[in-house]
Amino acid sequence: MKDTSLSQVHIDLGAKMVPFAGFNMPVQYEGVIAEHLTVRNGVGVFDVSHMGEFLVEGPKALQLIQKVTSNDASSLTIGQAQYSCLPNETGGIVDDLIVYRVKEETYLLVVNASNIEKDWDWISKYNKQIGATLRNLSDDYSLLAIQGPKAVEAMQSLTSVDLSAIKYYHFEVGGFAGIEHVIISATGYTGSGGFEIYCKNSEVKQVWDKVFEAGKSYGIKPIGLGARDTLRLEMGFCLYGNDIDDSTSPLEAGLGWITKFTKDFVNAEGLKAQKKIGLKRKLVGFELLDKGIPRHGYDIVDAEGKAIGIVTSGTQSPILNKGIGLGYVPSEYATEGTEIHIQIRKNALPARVVKLPFYKKP
Repeated sequence: MKDTSLSQVHIDLGAKMVPFAGFNMPVQYEGVIAEHLTVRNGVGVFDVSHMGEFLVEGPKALQLIQKVTSNDASSLTIGQAQYSCLPNETGGIVDDLIVYRVKEETYLLVVNASNIEKDWDWISKYNKQIGATLRNLSDDYSLLAIQGPKAVEAMQSLTSVDLSAIKYYHFEVGGFAGIEHVIISATGYTGSGGFEIYCKNSEVKQVWDKVFEAGKSYGIKPIGLGARDTLRLEMGFCLYGNDIDDSTSPLEAGLGWITKFTKDFVNAEGLKAQKKIGLKRKLVGFELLDKGIPRHGYDIVDAEGKAIGIVTSGTQSPILNKGIGLGYVPSEYATEGTEIHIQIRKNALPARVVKLPFYKKP
Protein backbone atom coordinates (compact mmCIF):
# COMPACT_ATOMS: atom_id res chain seq x y z
CA MET A 1 0.00 0.00 0.00
CA LYS A 2 1.43 3.39 -1.02
CA ASP A 3 1.08 6.59 0.96
CA THR A 4 0.76 10.03 -0.60
CA SER A 5 3.06 12.75 0.76
CA LEU A 6 0.11 13.92 2.88
CA SER A 7 -1.14 10.58 4.28
CA GLN A 8 0.14 11.38 7.80
CA VAL A 9 -1.54 14.83 7.63
CA HIS A 10 -4.89 13.12 6.94
CA ILE A 11 -4.37 10.66 9.78
CA ASP A 12 -3.53 13.54 12.16
CA LEU A 13 -6.73 15.29 11.05
CA GLY A 14 -8.73 12.21 12.09
CA ALA A 15 -9.62 11.05 8.58
CA LYS A 16 -11.01 7.57 8.08
CA MET A 17 -8.38 5.97 5.83
CA VAL A 18 -9.13 3.23 3.29
CA PRO A 19 -7.16 1.34 0.63
CA PHE A 20 -7.99 2.83 -2.80
CA ALA A 21 -6.20 1.97 -6.07
CA GLY A 22 -3.21 0.73 -4.06
CA PHE A 23 -2.98 3.90 -1.95
CA ASN A 24 -3.85 4.71 1.66
CA MET A 25 -6.49 7.42 1.11
CA PRO A 26 -8.87 9.53 3.25
CA VAL A 27 -12.49 8.51 2.53
CA GLN A 28 -14.02 11.03 4.97
CA TYR A 29 -13.23 13.42 7.82
CA GLU A 30 -16.52 14.64 9.32
CA GLY A 31 -18.93 12.74 7.06
CA VAL A 32 -19.78 12.51 3.37
CA ILE A 33 -22.88 14.74 3.40
CA ALA A 34 -21.24 17.59 5.36
CA GLU A 35 -18.17 17.43 3.09
CA HIS A 36 -20.33 17.31 -0.05
CA LEU A 37 -22.20 20.46 1.04
CA THR A 38 -18.92 22.24 1.89
CA VAL A 39 -17.82 21.85 -1.75
CA ARG A 40 -21.21 22.74 -3.24
CA ASN A 41 -21.58 25.89 -1.11
CA GLY A 42 -18.07 26.95 -0.11
CA VAL A 43 -14.59 25.50 -0.66
CA GLY A 44 -12.96 22.15 0.12
CA VAL A 45 -9.64 20.46 -0.63
CA PHE A 46 -9.05 16.91 -1.90
CA ASP A 47 -5.66 15.21 -1.86
CA VAL A 48 -5.74 13.31 -5.16
CA SER A 49 -1.99 12.72 -5.38
CA HIS A 50 -2.65 9.07 -6.22
CA MET A 51 -3.44 10.09 -9.83
CA GLY A 52 -0.82 9.29 -12.49
CA GLU A 53 1.11 11.80 -14.60
CA PHE A 54 2.96 11.03 -17.85
CA LEU A 55 5.03 13.60 -19.75
CA VAL A 56 5.06 13.24 -23.56
CA GLU A 57 7.67 15.37 -25.32
CA GLY A 58 9.41 15.97 -28.62
CA PRO A 59 8.45 16.34 -32.30
CA LYS A 60 6.51 13.03 -32.21
CA ALA A 61 4.52 13.86 -29.02
CA LEU A 62 1.32 14.93 -30.78
CA GLN A 63 1.47 11.99 -33.19
CA LEU A 64 1.54 9.54 -30.26
CA ILE A 65 -1.31 11.30 -28.41
CA GLN A 66 -3.42 11.41 -31.58
CA LYS A 67 -2.92 7.67 -32.07
CA VAL A 68 -3.76 6.50 -28.54
CA THR A 69 -6.52 8.97 -27.55
CA SER A 70 -10.02 9.38 -28.98
CA ASN A 71 -10.28 13.19 -28.81
CA ASP A 72 -8.48 15.52 -31.22
CA ALA A 73 -5.45 16.91 -29.36
CA SER A 74 -4.34 18.92 -32.43
CA SER A 75 -6.93 21.55 -31.45
CA LEU A 76 -5.19 22.21 -28.10
CA THR A 77 -3.41 25.51 -27.59
CA ILE A 78 -0.64 25.94 -24.99
CA GLY A 79 -2.39 26.35 -21.62
CA GLN A 80 -5.43 24.28 -22.61
CA ALA A 81 -6.57 20.88 -21.32
CA GLN A 82 -8.84 18.26 -22.87
CA TYR A 83 -10.87 15.33 -21.55
CA SER A 84 -10.25 12.19 -23.59
CA CYS A 85 -10.02 8.41 -23.41
CA LEU A 86 -7.68 5.61 -24.47
CA PRO A 87 -9.75 3.23 -26.63
CA ASN A 88 -8.71 -0.43 -26.64
CA GLU A 89 -8.65 -2.64 -29.74
CA THR A 90 -11.94 -4.42 -28.98
CA GLY A 91 -14.38 -1.52 -28.56
CA GLY A 92 -13.80 -0.74 -24.87
CA ILE A 93 -11.82 1.84 -22.90
CA VAL A 94 -8.34 1.35 -21.39
CA ASP A 95 -8.82 4.52 -19.30
CA ASP A 96 -10.15 8.07 -19.36
CA LEU A 97 -7.66 10.89 -18.92
CA ILE A 98 -6.92 14.60 -19.25
CA VAL A 99 -4.41 15.87 -21.82
CA TYR A 100 -2.62 19.16 -21.03
CA ARG A 101 -0.61 21.04 -23.67
CA VAL A 102 2.22 22.55 -21.60
CA LYS A 103 4.56 23.77 -24.38
CA GLU A 104 4.79 23.54 -28.18
CA GLU A 105 5.99 19.91 -28.05
CA THR A 106 5.25 19.02 -24.40
CA TYR A 107 2.05 17.38 -23.15
CA LEU A 108 1.03 16.11 -19.71
CA LEU A 109 -1.34 13.12 -19.51
CA VAL A 110 -3.18 12.67 -16.19
CA VAL A 111 -4.54 9.15 -15.71
CA ASN A 112 -6.44 7.20 -13.06
CA ALA A 113 -4.44 5.83 -10.12
CA SER A 114 -5.69 2.24 -10.59
CA ASN A 115 -4.53 2.26 -14.23
CA ILE A 116 -1.07 3.87 -14.05
CA GLU A 117 0.88 0.72 -14.97
CA LYS A 118 -1.73 -0.50 -17.47
CA ASP A 119 -1.86 2.90 -19.24
CA TRP A 120 1.92 3.25 -19.29
CA ASP A 121 2.28 -0.18 -20.93
CA TRP A 122 -0.50 0.58 -23.42
CA ILE A 123 0.92 3.93 -24.53
CA SER A 124 4.48 2.55 -24.59
CA LYS A 125 3.34 -0.26 -26.91
CA TYR A 126 2.19 2.24 -29.55
CA ASN A 127 5.18 4.51 -28.93
CA LYS A 128 7.57 1.77 -30.12
CA GLN A 129 6.65 2.68 -33.72
CA ILE A 130 6.29 6.44 -33.12
CA GLY A 131 9.25 7.34 -30.88
CA ALA A 132 8.07 10.23 -28.70
CA THR A 133 9.90 10.90 -25.42
CA LEU A 134 7.78 9.42 -22.64
CA ARG A 135 8.36 9.89 -18.88
CA ASN A 136 6.33 8.56 -15.95
CA LEU A 137 6.24 11.30 -13.28
CA SER A 138 3.53 9.65 -11.16
CA ASP A 139 5.78 8.97 -8.13
CA ASP A 140 7.24 12.50 -8.12
CA TYR A 141 4.16 14.70 -8.25
CA SER A 142 1.26 15.54 -5.95
CA LEU A 143 -2.17 16.89 -6.86
CA LEU A 144 -4.58 18.96 -4.77
CA ALA A 145 -8.12 19.71 -5.96
CA ILE A 146 -9.40 22.96 -4.41
CA GLN A 147 -13.08 22.89 -5.31
CA GLY A 148 -16.19 25.01 -4.72
CA PRO A 149 -17.73 28.39 -5.60
CA LYS A 150 -15.47 30.23 -3.10
CA ALA A 151 -12.22 28.67 -4.41
CA VAL A 152 -11.15 31.60 -6.61
CA GLU A 153 -11.69 34.24 -3.93
CA ALA A 154 -10.18 32.12 -1.16
CA MET A 155 -6.99 31.28 -3.09
CA GLN A 156 -6.29 34.57 -4.89
CA SER A 157 -3.98 35.84 -2.12
CA LEU A 158 -1.60 32.91 -2.79
CA THR A 159 -0.75 33.84 -6.39
CA SER A 160 -0.15 36.76 -8.74
CA VAL A 161 -1.96 34.78 -11.47
CA ASP A 162 -5.52 36.13 -11.96
CA LEU A 163 -7.47 33.00 -11.01
CA SER A 164 -10.80 34.42 -12.20
CA ALA A 165 -9.32 34.80 -15.71
CA ILE A 166 -8.46 31.08 -16.12
CA LYS A 167 -11.23 29.59 -18.25
CA TYR A 168 -12.67 26.12 -17.65
CA TYR A 169 -10.27 23.43 -18.92
CA HIS A 170 -7.41 25.93 -19.19
CA PHE A 171 -4.37 26.30 -16.94
CA GLU A 172 -1.44 28.55 -16.04
CA VAL A 173 2.06 27.65 -14.91
CA GLY A 174 3.05 30.13 -12.20
CA GLY A 175 3.83 30.84 -8.57
CA PHE A 176 1.41 29.59 -5.92
CA ALA A 177 1.68 29.37 -2.12
CA GLY A 178 5.36 30.37 -2.21
CA ILE A 179 6.30 27.70 -4.79
CA GLU A 180 7.70 29.11 -8.02
CA HIS A 181 6.36 26.71 -10.67
CA VAL A 182 3.08 24.84 -10.26
CA ILE A 183 0.29 24.03 -12.68
CA ILE A 184 -2.90 25.89 -11.69
CA SER A 185 -5.64 24.20 -13.67
CA ALA A 186 -9.33 25.18 -13.86
CA THR A 187 -10.37 21.53 -13.93
CA GLY A 188 -12.03 19.28 -11.37
CA TYR A 189 -14.43 16.42 -10.82
CA THR A 190 -17.14 18.16 -8.78
CA GLY A 191 -19.03 20.58 -11.05
CA SER A 192 -18.70 23.39 -8.48
CA GLY A 193 -15.71 25.20 -9.96
CA GLY A 194 -12.23 25.61 -8.53
CA PHE A 195 -8.71 24.49 -9.34
CA GLU A 196 -6.33 21.59 -9.38
CA ILE A 197 -2.76 22.26 -8.28
CA TYR A 198 0.11 20.07 -9.54
CA CYS A 199 3.37 20.36 -7.58
CA LYS A 200 6.32 18.20 -6.53
CA ASN A 201 5.94 15.84 -3.57
CA SER A 202 8.52 17.88 -1.64
CA GLU A 203 6.37 21.02 -2.08
CA VAL A 204 2.87 19.74 -1.36
CA LYS A 205 2.94 20.07 2.44
CA GLN A 206 3.80 23.78 2.12
CA VAL A 207 1.02 24.24 -0.45
CA TRP A 208 -1.50 22.37 1.74
CA ASP A 209 -0.67 24.47 4.82
CA LYS A 210 -0.85 27.79 2.96
CA VAL A 211 -4.10 26.80 1.21
CA PHE A 212 -5.75 26.14 4.60
CA GLU A 213 -4.34 29.36 6.03
CA ALA A 214 -5.67 31.42 3.10
CA GLY A 215 -9.05 29.66 3.15
CA LYS A 216 -9.64 29.80 6.90
CA SER A 217 -12.06 32.75 6.82
CA TYR A 218 -13.94 31.02 3.93
CA GLY A 219 -14.63 27.89 6.00
CA ILE A 220 -12.26 25.71 3.97
CA LYS A 221 -12.20 22.01 4.91
CA PRO A 222 -10.43 18.82 3.85
CA ILE A 223 -12.67 16.53 1.77
CA GLY A 224 -12.43 12.75 1.35
CA LEU A 225 -13.02 10.36 -1.53
CA GLY A 226 -16.59 9.61 -0.33
CA ALA A 227 -17.81 13.13 -1.14
CA ARG A 228 -15.71 13.16 -4.32
CA ASP A 229 -17.84 10.24 -5.51
CA THR A 230 -21.23 11.79 -4.61
CA LEU A 231 -20.19 15.15 -6.15
CA ARG A 232 -19.09 13.60 -9.46
CA LEU A 233 -22.21 11.44 -9.59
CA GLU A 234 -24.52 14.47 -9.22
CA MET A 235 -22.75 15.78 -12.35
CA GLY A 236 -23.14 12.49 -14.21
CA PHE A 237 -19.34 12.20 -14.60
CA CYS A 238 -18.11 8.67 -15.36
CA LEU A 239 -15.91 6.78 -12.90
CA TYR A 240 -13.48 4.31 -14.45
CA GLY A 241 -14.09 0.78 -13.20
CA ASN A 242 -17.77 1.56 -12.53
CA ASP A 243 -19.35 3.36 -15.49
CA ILE A 244 -16.63 2.78 -18.08
CA ASP A 245 -14.09 -0.03 -18.46
CA ASP A 246 -12.46 -2.36 -20.98
CA SER A 247 -15.88 -3.70 -22.04
CA THR A 248 -17.77 -0.38 -22.48
CA SER A 249 -17.54 1.65 -25.66
CA PRO A 250 -17.11 5.44 -25.40
CA LEU A 251 -20.18 5.80 -27.64
CA GLU A 252 -22.34 3.65 -25.32
CA ALA A 253 -21.06 5.69 -22.36
CA GLY A 254 -22.25 8.97 -23.89
CA LEU A 255 -18.69 9.99 -24.73
CA GLY A 256 -19.27 10.46 -28.45
CA TRP A 257 -18.27 14.09 -27.92
CA ILE A 258 -14.68 13.01 -27.14
CA THR A 259 -14.57 10.46 -29.99
CA LYS A 260 -13.39 12.33 -33.10
CA PHE A 261 -13.46 10.43 -36.37
CA THR A 262 -11.60 13.25 -38.14
CA LYS A 263 -8.31 11.45 -37.30
CA ASP A 264 -6.90 7.92 -37.11
CA PHE A 265 -6.76 6.43 -33.60
CA VAL A 266 -6.78 2.97 -31.99
CA ASN A 267 -9.96 1.09 -33.08
CA ALA A 268 -11.42 4.15 -34.84
CA GLU A 269 -12.83 1.88 -37.55
CA GLY A 270 -14.51 -0.42 -35.03
CA LEU A 271 -16.16 2.51 -33.22
CA LYS A 272 -17.18 4.08 -36.54
CA ALA A 273 -18.91 0.82 -37.48
CA GLN A 274 -20.65 0.68 -34.10
CA LYS A 275 -21.95 4.22 -34.62
CA LYS A 276 -23.20 3.35 -38.13
CA ILE A 277 -25.03 0.18 -37.03
CA GLY A 278 -26.54 1.92 -33.99
CA LEU A 279 -25.98 1.36 -30.29
CA LYS A 280 -27.60 -1.65 -28.61
CA ARG A 281 -27.24 -0.15 -25.13
CA LYS A 282 -26.58 3.25 -23.56
CA LEU A 283 -25.46 4.66 -20.23
CA VAL A 284 -28.32 6.69 -18.73
CA GLY A 285 -28.93 8.75 -15.62
CA PHE A 286 -32.00 7.90 -13.52
CA GLU A 287 -33.78 9.22 -10.44
CA LEU A 288 -35.74 6.99 -8.07
CA LEU A 289 -39.43 7.93 -7.73
CA ASP A 290 -39.70 6.19 -4.32
CA LYS A 291 -37.42 6.26 -1.28
CA GLY A 292 -34.37 4.05 -1.68
CA ILE A 293 -30.69 4.15 -2.54
CA PRO A 294 -29.47 2.52 -5.77
CA ARG A 295 -26.01 0.95 -5.58
CA HIS A 296 -23.38 -0.31 -8.01
CA GLY A 297 -24.29 -3.80 -9.23
CA TYR A 298 -28.07 -3.61 -8.62
CA ASP A 299 -30.27 -4.90 -11.45
CA ILE A 300 -32.31 -2.55 -13.62
CA VAL A 301 -35.59 -4.32 -14.48
CA ASP A 302 -38.63 -3.67 -16.67
CA ALA A 303 -42.25 -3.42 -15.49
CA GLU A 304 -42.50 -7.25 -15.44
CA GLY A 305 -39.40 -7.59 -13.29
CA LYS A 306 -37.14 -8.88 -16.10
CA ALA A 307 -33.51 -7.75 -15.81
CA ILE A 308 -32.63 -5.34 -18.63
CA GLY A 309 -29.49 -3.66 -17.30
CA ILE A 310 -27.23 -2.90 -14.38
CA VAL A 311 -26.59 0.06 -12.08
CA THR A 312 -22.97 1.18 -12.50
CA SER A 313 -23.06 4.02 -9.92
CA GLY A 314 -25.68 5.03 -7.38
CA THR A 315 -26.16 7.13 -4.26
CA GLN A 316 -28.53 9.31 -2.26
CA SER A 317 -27.96 12.82 -3.68
CA PRO A 318 -27.23 15.21 -0.77
CA ILE A 319 -28.45 18.18 -2.83
CA LEU A 320 -31.55 16.66 -4.47
CA ASN A 321 -32.33 14.44 -1.47
CA LYS A 322 -33.29 11.49 -3.68
CA GLY A 323 -31.74 8.30 -5.03
CA ILE A 324 -29.82 8.86 -8.28
CA GLY A 325 -27.69 6.61 -10.43
CA LEU A 326 -26.12 5.70 -13.74
CA GLY A 327 -26.60 2.42 -15.55
CA TYR A 328 -26.58 0.68 -18.92
CA VAL A 329 -29.94 -0.12 -20.50
CA PRO A 330 -31.05 -1.25 -23.99
CA SER A 331 -31.29 1.78 -26.31
CA GLU A 332 -35.11 1.60 -26.39
CA TYR A 333 -35.14 2.39 -22.64
CA ALA A 334 -32.66 5.27 -22.90
CA THR A 335 -35.05 8.10 -23.81
CA GLU A 336 -35.52 10.84 -21.21
CA GLY A 337 -38.72 10.24 -19.22
CA THR A 338 -38.76 6.44 -19.73
CA GLU A 339 -39.80 4.55 -16.61
CA ILE A 340 -37.54 1.73 -15.43
CA HIS A 341 -37.24 -0.12 -12.09
CA ILE A 342 -34.29 -0.67 -9.79
CA GLN A 343 -34.17 -3.97 -7.93
CA ILE A 344 -33.26 -3.07 -4.33
CA ARG A 345 -33.29 -6.32 -2.35
CA LYS A 346 -36.85 -7.71 -2.78
CA ASN A 347 -38.39 -4.50 -4.13
CA ALA A 348 -38.38 -3.24 -7.72
CA LEU A 349 -38.55 0.52 -7.14
CA PRO A 350 -39.79 2.78 -9.97
CA ALA A 351 -37.27 5.20 -11.48
CA ARG A 352 -37.21 7.64 -14.39
CA VAL A 353 -34.50 8.20 -17.00
CA VAL A 354 -33.39 11.85 -16.73
CA LYS A 355 -31.11 14.20 -18.63
CA LEU A 356 -27.65 14.69 -17.12
CA PRO A 357 -26.32 16.37 -15.07
CA PHE A 358 -28.57 15.71 -12.08
CA TYR A 359 -27.24 18.83 -10.34
CA LYS A 360 -27.37 22.20 -12.08
CA LYS A 361 -25.26 25.03 -10.70
CA PRO A 362 -27.41 27.89 -9.36
